[in-house]
Amino acid sequence: MKRVLFWLTLYAIAMAFLEAAVVVYLRELYYPENILQIFPPKMFTPLDFVVELGREASTLIMMLSVAFLAIPGNATRIFAAFVYQFGVWDVFYYIWLKVTIGWPVRWGEWDILFLIPWAWFGPWLTPVVIALLFAIWGLLVLNDSKESCLSGKFLIAFIGGAVLALVAFLQPAFPYLISGDLQAFLQFQPGGFWWGFYLPGVALMAYGLLGSWLSGRKA
Repeated sequence: MKRVLFWLTLYAIAMAFLEAAVVVYLRELYYPENILQIFPPKMFTPLDFVVELGREASTLIMMLSVAFLAIPGNATRIFAAFVYQFGVWDVFYYIWLKVTIGWPVRWGEWDILFLIPWAWFGPWLTPVVIALLFAIWGLLVLNDSKESCLSGKFLIAFIGGAVLALVAFLQPAFPYLISGDLQAFLQFQPGGFWWGFYLPGVALMAYGLLGSWLSGRKA
């Protein structure tokens, strides 16, 4: 398992650099006046938007494929391999951006996090906290000789927490999506993150993941 974890980690770090490189190119293309300033957001061309959606989906498919190939275990261990990669990938994505272009500049700075099903907005630290939780839980499960099972109340807590966090990420752009006011969206400035959804969401996810692992160790 140490060998598998080494290659999963290396793969995630390399994927993170690839992701950061694409974002650097996009910033140079869409924000040539200041690649460190991404708000208000710029609108992608239709082709770039479709390609970006495909790239994001492909990234998830690649990590899921690697998890299935690397772990001949139960569904929980495969999921652990996936979220471990995801966590390492997301953390190193921001590390590589900091190394290459010096961004993020501030701890509370906002980012455009994802585009599926519509734009996710939030402080860059918010996905990193979840990524660290994923990486820690994945590492614990994959290193454990006992089989863990994310099910029952722990699975419900995890899904509920994920939904709450997702609402917090999707909410900033939702009013513009409903109104269809593109010009207002293009004037969007960060502010008013829904911490009341995000923080309970992270707590529930942590309870679901870490609680399931502790329960498995006691069994």
